[in-house]
Amino acid sequence: MKIDRLISIVVYLLNHGRTSAQKLAEEFEVSSRTIMRDLESLDQAGIPIQSFYGVEGGYQIMDSFVLEKQVATSHEYDWMVTALEGMASAYAGKSLRQALEKVQSINRTKDTAVSVDLSVASEDDKINEYLMLLEDAIKEKRVVRFSYTNSHDEVKDIQVEPVCLQYKWYNWYLTGYYEKYQDYCMFKLVRMENLQATQIKFTKSHHLSDIKMKDSDHDIVHVRLYGKAAIKAKCREYLNGRITQEFENGDFEFSFSAPEHETFWYGVILSFGNKARIIEPQEIKERVIKTCKEIQMEYGE
Repeated sequence: MKIDRLISIVVYLLNHGRTSAQKLAEEFEVSSRTIMRDLESLDQAGIPIQSFYGVEGGYQIMDSFVLEKQVATSHEYDWMVTALEGMASAYAGKSLRQALEKVQSINRTKDTAVSVDLSVASEDDKINEYLMLLEDAIKEKRVVRFSYTNSHDEVKDIQVEPVCLQYKWYNWYLTGYYEKYQDYCMFKLVRMENLQATQIKFTKSHHLSDIKMKDSDHDIVHVRLYGKAAIKAKCREYLNGRITQEFENGDFEFSFSAPEHETFWYGVILSFGNKARIIEPQEIKERVIKTCKEIQMEYGE
């Protein structure tokens, strides 16, 4: 919408200072002629736009101009900037970057003792490309197709209506709607191949508050283990659970919940060797025993 672009232009000029019409046109993906009309509209609306000519020419807003009607305190805006900067370290979406600039233009003190770096969530160029494609498909309400390798190493062709993107369990996930089965499922982006957006429109409206998330790969398992004192800190660090009982010698019982077929937590438990023992559930205990026997057979006596 034009009004959104006008506000974004004001925010951009406040954050970046003097900028050429060509640069603004590239930033907002419109023609230079459209930018000139937008700048004229802003000037007529009382925004003091200044124009400069020559090699260093361009447009800027007078230094005396400030955005008013703040709805939060300066410190609260600092928290908003911190949160958005953390998200921007993981997700390269243009709309997110523009939202960050809007908040930064309102408050520039950056007086917080906390920072958030989620760059670990920025997996690789392929995942970033998929994130951008899926974000556009969600906005435009278009069906997507992809090949998917599930946790049982089965490869299937998937067609779903993309609903939302989430970062959880150390990976990016897509929640999609199966029109064929009238149900929602989750898919890990790193397991997708040949992702493409179609011209097929959604069959229904999707409201996140009404969606009961169903993971296509994961059933959540609740694990209780007995650990030696030496691995107490590592359990807290890597398994994201809690100590439920401690013993005089420093040993402890630990409980956590995780996606049953995910590799990370299971590998952590195996790395503990004889310093950890699964108490329950029985199927996880048997899985560990089976894995250890297979490893022993692979390496020999």
